[in-house]
Amino acid sequence: MDDRQARECVARIEALLEEVEGLPAAVELVQGLLDLYGEGLGRIVASDPTLVARLDGDEVVTHLLLLHGLHPVPLEERVVGALDEVRPYLASHGGGVELLGVEEGVVRLRLQGSCDGCPSSTATLKLAIEDAIHKAAPDVEDVVAEGTPKPAPGLLQIEMPSWADAGAIADLPADAPTVMAAGGHELVFVRLGRAAYAYDRVCGGCGADLSGATLDGAILTCASCGGGFDVRHAGRRVDGDDEHLEPVPLLVGEDGRMRVAVR
Repeated sequence: MDDRQARECVARIEALLEEVEGLPAAVELVQGLLDLYGEGLGRIVASDPTLVARLDGDEVVTHLLLLHGLHPVPLEERVVGALDEVRPYLASHGGGVELLGVEEGVVRLRLQGSCDGCPSSTATLKLAIEDAIHKAAPDVEDVVAEGTPKPAPGLLQIEMPSWADAGAIADLPADAPTVMAAGGHELVFVRLGRAAYAYDRVCGGCGADLSGATLDGAILTCASCGGGFDVRHAGRRVDGDDEHLEPVPLLVGEDGRMRVAVR
């Protein structure tokens, strides 16, 4: 069972628990199993203090330890580690993040850089941050980004995203934009070094199709109006206008596969 299958299994178990919540015998049975397995797992961990350290990073093991209150690393420390891992990705999009605190399972953050004042960029980076935090600390109840601007009408704002596979980042050319379908949407993909970006294929300046756009460094230029947009900085127009492209949240997994968040 890989991590994806394990997450699906956890989701299925949680759904079943909701179905039997009103059945006292079923609830008692589940609680009894949890108590028994928790006691056994606790004895295994106590017998070998190095076991948890050697299994650190395994998502399934982490979930199991958290379920039984056995994870040795404090919540805030795990959150700090997750933010450190995601900072290079944020920097590649011209953004950053500051941890303000962790209280009663709620992580409070302040977004920085290109996140400030741009709803589309905020959606992209906030999803990347939340994904990293929940992977390292599934026991986090909520992630709150202070100063997050309100979504503008029509922008791709996703609170509970559906992640769609978009292929391997290695398959994207490094010197030209690529139009591909992902999750039922036609999107423009751009690869700059080890980072990948996805945008809606409509020009933010003239509304034309960006399938004929060209790429010069990090600047994507519309073939219809000649407008240039900075791919690294949330698709903002380079000539100072308020126009911008609409970023689509994109994450690259450890296996090099890209995922985009779609409606």
